[in-house]
Amino acid sequence: MIKLISSLAVALSLCSTAAWADFDYPGDGQVRYPTGVEKPFKFGFAWQANEQKFTIGKKTYDMQLPESYSIAITLAKDEQQIWVQEFNNGFIEGFNWQIGEHTLQLKKQEFKDPVKGDYIISLDNKDYFFARNNISIMVKFTDDGIENIAIDGVTKNMGTKQ
Repeated sequence: MIKLISSLAVALSLCSTAAWADFDYPGDGQVRYPTGVEKPFKFGFAWQANEQKFTIGKKTYDMQLPESYSIAITLAKDEQQIWVQEFNNGFIEGFNWQIGEHTLQLKKQEFKDPVKGDYIISLDNKDYFFARNNISIMVKFTDDGIENIAIDGVTKNMGTKQ
């Protein structure tokens, strides 16, 4: 009887451990400074339904699963650098970020027609341009993970049309 109870306890603990974290996206990335130096960063999301805990970056909160999370990207007044609070404690020139199955890249590039800040932002290999100085990455969640990612404040037409 004791062996049966022990076996049952081990089996239940294995099942509950497997279901403990409903999703976990580490969010590996790399920021690029105007000097050309690159530095790795991690900014991801995790959800533990049993515990009602949601992790944003390095911090975990007791809360319900949010519908979405917004990451602000601010273009400096001189349009030479950007600020992404979640990725770095200062201005950067660009970044690469892998979150789940999604990839985002922000880089400077010169074009024949001028674009805002000479920046191009790519989401899953689709290119967009700044339509204003403040844009945001919207990450939408379901109980199973990331439902989708969208970028607000951008345009596909190189930002040159009014």
